[in-house]
Amino acid sequence: MSLLVIFRGLPGSGKSTLAAALAKAEGMALVRADTIEQAMRDSDYAPADIGPLGYLAAAATARENLKLGLGVVADSVNPLRITHEMWRQAARDAGAPFLDIEVVCSDRSEHRRRVETRLIDVPGLARVSWAEVEAREYEKGEVDLRIDTAGRPLEDCLRALLRVVRERAR
Repeated sequence: MSLLVIFRGLPGSGKSTLAAALAKAEGMALVRADTIEQAMRDSDYAPADIGPLGYLAAAATARENLKLGLGVVADSVNPLRITHEMWRQAARDAGAPFLDIEVVCSDRSEHRRRVETRLIDVPGLARVSWAEVEAREYEKGEVDLRIDTAGRPLEDCLRALLRVVRERAR
């Protein structure tokens, strides 16, 4: 199934958890911007401010996997319209369909608790504070599906997502 599932959402919304669950459930490649960016930071070759380099590397990796006929889940905050379009262009370049998913947590106190208590699963990745999440530039854009994870177990969110992914893949 050559499909690009593009995740976006603020830190702590549940997007990485849901993206990984989808990739595992559907046997898709997972391309995670946090992992790529941290590997760049850990190297002796990347500039101090990697800027858009992680996103560019992630999109190129997604494009190559799509060209091989593999499904790809792209996990990143994806905060700007330019990044939304970058992912979509990667799918178009590979001749693959895409599905744009925004993950939100509408319960402010739950979202804050998640940000402040979440486990960091990428070695070396700095924890973001709630103040940083609140101050982050984040442009809303057109999406195919918005999933609100507030008060919902992962399994419920994944079931709803799988219905849409499997329909788009047909």
